Amino acid sequence: MTDTSIQATDGSGAFRAYVAKPEGTPRAAIIVIQEIFGVNPGITKKCDDWAVQGYLAIAPDLFWRIQPGVVLDPDVEPEFQQALGLMGKFDQNKGIEDIEATIKAARAQIGGGKVGVVGYCLGGRLAFMAAARTNSDASVGYYGVGIDNLLSEKHAIANPVLLHVAGADHFVTPDIQAKMHEGLDDHPKVTIFDYAGEDHGFAAELGQRRSEAAAQLADQRTADFFAQHLG
Repeated sequence: MTDTSIQATDGSGAFRAYVAKPEGTPRAAIIVIQEIFGVNPGITKKCDDWAVQGYLAIAPDLFWRIQPGVVLDPDVEPEFQQALGLMGKFDQNKGIEDIEATIKAARAQIGGGKVGVVGYCLGGRLAFMAAARTNSDASVGYYGVGIDNLLSEKHAIANPVLLHVAGADHFVTPDIQAKMHEGLDDHPKVTIFDYAGEDHGFAAELGQRRSEAAAQLADQRTADFFAQHLG
């Protein structure tokens, strides 16, 4: 488990990324896209767990243009508020460029093999955007925020997408969930799973938001999805 440096495609510098390597040859690579709390211990644990399953896992520091290396705890209110402030300053289009650079770096490390992305919260939204704007081989979004505003991009999705929707998500209300289903249920590449009664952040590795049974179910579905589409 180590850090690496990835060059931004716009020539503005380089950003750090957490890397977890499996024993032996990776079966594929997975880019783990952060929440609004940075590449914190919950995100690095996600990477470590994917490495145990045989994947090269990389989590880029997407807030590097605002505050490099930020690590926040969602259960500490001042840090939660700080995360919301960072989110307000974050350029999502630049974030996708950085994700694309990370995909390219990961693909080079595994000799041109398949690369998937999985994201949470903000990262869930970015995973959907990556499915439409990058060459990710498979994309998974957990409780992505504002996907209803991205439905115009669905026609650009060429590879499989899996979305986990928290039924009681106070950031993604029932009317938004209905728009997501209306816009995506007939898409041949998109699968949506709903988790009734679960709130935003239910699959967080650490802290008060985790809902164990739902997290395990969603994570198993994600593992099966990547095994099918990444190998």
